[in-house]
Amino acid sequence: MLTIIGRGSRFCDGISRRNFLRIGALGVGAASLNLTDIFRAESKASQTGFPTSGSQHQAVINIFLGGGPPHQDMWDLKMEAPTEIRGEFKPIATNVNGIQVCEVFPQIASRMDKCVIIRSLVGASGGHDGFQCLTGYPPNSLAALGGRPGLGSILAKVKGPVDPSVPAFVGLAKPTQHMPWSDPGRAGFLGAAYAAFKPDGQGMADLTLKGTTLETLSDRKQLRASFDGLKQQVDAGLKGVDDITERAFGVLTSSKLVDALDLSKESEKARERYGDGKPYQFQYDGAPTVNDQLLMARRLVEAGARCVTLSYGRWDSHGQNFNLVRDHGGKLDQGLSALIDDLEARGMLDDVTVVAWGEFGRTPRINKDAGRDHWPTVSCALLAGGGMKTGQVVGSTNRLGETAKDRPVKFPEVFATLYHNLGIDLSSTFINDPSGRPQHLVDEPAMKELI
Repeated sequence: MLTIIGRGSRFCDGISRRNFLRIGALGVGAASLNLTDIFRAESKASQTGFPTSGSQHQAVINIFLGGGPPHQDMWDLKMEAPTEIRGEFKPIATNVNGIQVCEVFPQIASRMDKCVIIRSLVGASGGHDGFQCLTGYPPNSLAALGGRPGLGSILAKVKGPVDPSVPAFVGLAKPTQHMPWSDPGRAGFLGAAYAAFKPDGQGMADLTLKGTTLETLSDRKQLRASFDGLKQQVDAGLKGVDDITERAFGVLTSSKLVDALDLSKESEKARERYGDGKPYQFQYDGAPTVNDQLLMARRLVEAGARCVTLSYGRWDSHGQNFNLVRDHGGKLDQGLSALIDDLEARGMLDDVTVVAWGEFGRTPRINKDAGRDHWPTVSCALLAGGGMKTGQVVGSTNRLGETAKDRPVKFPEVFATLYHNLGIDLSSTFINDPSGRPQHLVDEPAMKELI
């Protein structure tokens, strides 16, 4: 929080100057940081050589399928495998010759030319969390220094905001009983100033100004400007603080962020294309099937966000695997297809990369409860947009879907590709850890098949 040196003062409504400066605190991670904290961090970042805005708005929408989606029931069906491995689904053709997907994804199938399937994702740590899908690293990487920051936090530091009134990094994940499934991506050793803005809960409550009208806020701003005597009591450093506070007022009085989060501003027809993902089924301790958040992600990126993360569904299918995939898969098919169409219609698809994936795959053999269990050995991912060479499949698994057969793809390679799509040169971009040592953003090259 800001600390003002000098005699304490109160406004006529009894609100102290200190509390006045706290209006607009954003809910970021586990910390309570206000807007001035965030902008101060951005100001410091700019002084260390990192730009605070990019010349081109490129972004990532990261859809975490928490629980571990079954690769062999989505993008990598094994029709030659025995029944106890093959399962219930049949493949359907896509609009790309030779590529087939599960029958519950007919809309994605008709847009496969805009997508990429990775069938040979390896290196999962096996934990029930999204850490690798948010950072590209295992959870223990640089843990002693605070842990690896997620892509969203790195973008917030390296590129900063596109628009001063819209956070660079927004985490939409709703709280889950199994908390790691609602992690929007941690700031790690970068510190809480670069954590995600979460509009759900405290973050959104603060944006409503706690009952304070914009007219009242404007009056208070004028009152603040009248404290000439107080300004004479502080050193010259207050000017920089006041500039930062001015930016905080800009966010609070701008409708851009609040409008982006308000889906009522979309037409009924648009909302129907996405669907709402209800009724929520198979949720248990995980995330709901939040189709409305896919629409919100598009609106946030359009408003200026560089990274939006969300957690979609609860894919931990130890039982009723096929019923779960019919439910979750059909809803994801609708929402993800609508997102791709919207990005393309707005001329944003080449600049926005969409990725949908989970923490690991699932066992080839179906268990006694018609489910599939954890399988970190290999998993899958679906990507779209980002200016990539789409309309292709990368990698393959063996006949039973047990292991990567051709072209194993590591999590860091996917992240290197995302950074490439974001216009970041990995050979020259570093972030300093708390010891002052420069750290590469990722230790693998981008996927040559996609760039």
